[in-house]
Amino acid sequence: MHIVIMGCGRVGSTIAHILEDQGHSVAVIDQDADAFRKLRSGFKGRKITGYGFDRDVLIEAGIEEAEAFAAVSSGDNSNIISARVVRESFGIQRVAARIYDPRRAEVYQRLGIPTVATVRWTADQMLRTLLPDGAESLWRDPTGKIVLAEVAYSERWLGEKVKVLEQATGARIAFIARLGQALMPEPGTVLQEGDLLHVIAQESDLERITAVFAKRTEGGH
Repeated sequence: MHIVIMGCGRVGSTIAHILEDQGHSVAVIDQDADAFRKLRSGFKGRKITGYGFDRDVLIEAGIEEAEAFAAVSSGDNSNIISARVVRESFGIQRVAARIYDPRRAEVYQRLGIPTVATVRWTADQMLRTLLPDGAESLWRDPTGKIVLAEVAYSERWLGEKVKVLEQATGARIAFIARLGQALMPEPGTVLQEGDLLHVIAQESDLERITAVFAKRTEGGH
């Protein structure tokens, strides 16, 4: 898949290298041409000098064929404006914006744009937002039989209650990460856009659970 990244600082260059190593095509946008020096000499992706909220710059970066966009520049306003332009003008659904001011997170989440706060940032978090596929194991018991994992889910599950998710998958929802905070869900808690879902289950059952969460069909499980 093709992925566009705005911002070629430490965060942007790290994500670009990881994605390229995974076989994805990558384009990196930065207003400062010198920033591209952070990319390794063998980087094969596109390097575009300009602003990530400029439509012409985005088109040059290949946004029209992209499947994901990451806004990881040093400015909150630039990141959120770029993310909105990409989401609303080009219809890209997998969009993530890095923020420095966590007080803005709730506003951004209401716009339907997942955010990753700088203090809590890891490359793994951002990549799981851009590439929501499968489950990421976070903990397992000494025997290796029980795991705590963050699980990606189809947007068709949004609006459903936790008890429905548990009944459909046979998994126990351990907690939900929402707006940078961990939430212990009640049976009636509703899954919202941007929520990170964590389940606890038998390791041998995780693949089946992941498949159910990923492929919910219209009108059913």
